[in-house]
Amino acid sequence: MKKLRILILSLIISVPFAVKAQSEADALRYSILNFGGTARFSAMAGAFGAVGADFSTISTNPAGLGVYRKSEFTFTPSIFTKSSNATYNGQSESDINSNFNISNLGVVFTHKTNNNDAWKYVNFAVGLNSSDNFNNNTTIEGNNQTSSLMSLYCNKAQGNSIDNLDPFSTQLAFNTGLIDTISANNYFSNVPIGNLLQRKVIEQSGSIKVLDFAIGANYNNKLFIGGTIEKSFITFNEQSTYTEKNGLIAPPDFSSFTLNENLNTSGSGINFKFGLIYVPIDIDIIKVKIGAAVHSPTYYTMHDDWSSSMTSNFINENPNSANSPSGSFDYTLTTPMRTIGSLALQIGKIATLSADYEYVNYSQAHLDSKTYKYFDENDSIQNNLTAASNIKIGAEVALGLFSLRCGYAIYGSPYTSSAINGKRTSISGGCGIIDKKYFLDFAYVYSKSNVDYYLYDYPNMNAASVKNNSGNFLLTLGFKF
Repeated sequence: MKKLRILILSLIISVPFAVKAQSEADALRYSILNFGGTARFSAMAGAFGAVGADFSTISTNPAGLGVYRKSEFTFTPSIFTKSSNATYNGQSESDINSNFNISNLGVVFTHKTNNNDAWKYVNFAVGLNSSDNFNNNTTIEGNNQTSSLMSLYCNKAQGNSIDNLDPFSTQLAFNTGLIDTISANNYFSNVPIGNLLQRKVIEQSGSIKVLDFAIGANYNNKLFIGGTIEKSFITFNEQSTYTEKNGLIAPPDFSSFTLNENLNTSGSGINFKFGLIYVPIDIDIIKVKIGAAVHSPTYYTMHDDWSSSMTSNFINENPNSANSPSGSFDYTLTTPMRTIGSLALQIGKIATLSADYEYVNYSQAHLDSKTYKYFDENDSIQNNLTAASNIKIGAEVALGLFSLRCGYAIYGSPYTSSAINGKRTSISGGCGIIDKKYFLDFAYVYSKSNVDYYLYDYPNMNAASVKNNSGNFLLTLGFKF
């Protein structure tokens, strides 16, 4: 169980570089999506599957495109802030990161058909939506009395000749004098165990942006259907600095060492989405709408570049430094399909209540490449990840030209083990002003999650408890034409 926790949870905010292969952590990172897009959509927690007439719906339920009666242009800049607080062996450290984003940019073109035709509108849309933001800084620091990263490296090195050491980890440690040989293929550590100050700073950036091409239609104001072809673009960058310092009162020769790791990932993928909205009740000012949508898996082509370096410091010696070669790998990733069911109650132009239920089976993610078949990694995906249910609830109240909105979302854990806390929650709110030719919307989304993070995989290793909180402020400017 502990090995499972180390393998999965630590990789949520960091990627191991002593590997040349990807893992279920990579598959999970790009399979978990957060709602984004316009401010109105975000303020209602993305619960728009049965509401429609918002540009972001083409990324969730494209049938919402058929609800439009006027063409429009939308633009949504946003400011994203994420903070983390990590507690490791009784010591706490905090970090924060902010960045500017374009959450949405798109245009909808409406076409009204012949008045005698049951198909009232056929509409088209093209534009950009944001589906995830990876920007995050995390600092972990504390004293360890029982092990060092070099304890792990010694175990990994045992039985290997010097020429066969991992150039991204154990060979760096050997070249900087942190581990050495007792005899052929038998290694020991020059880092003393006891009162080691361990510190890791992780800086992440990147996002998933999606370019959507959608069509939606309105059949007799009763049935709305739509489809989207979506092109996704992934960027993910991580730089981490891990340091150990000797805190013994009478220190031996060892003073400190630093390990720097870098990863740059890029990828592009394609998927297809189909949805419908049906209106079973439309009496006076009461309207009930039911929505459903299916998202195909996203088929990504991915590329990773990574490298690492290490510097050691010993008493009365100059620093020793070593660099790894540059590693790179091309592979493919297939993320799980999604199904969404939605319900909305509209009371005239006064109020809207809506809810979305999303089902996604993360164990269906799949890694592959031409030169490596990922048998172990895909087995780990199937064994360690599972299906999850995501629930989003939103509300809107209109007071003339002014509207108030709120929402709540809870994302189920993707892990098979109930001992792993993988749930996330979001609370959102906002307001808007709408006129015949323009609208202006504001939204704020607060999200939080807790994870356990292991600095490295070693027996009796304590985890750092990391609390993540993020805030996203969005402003949408729209024009109707």
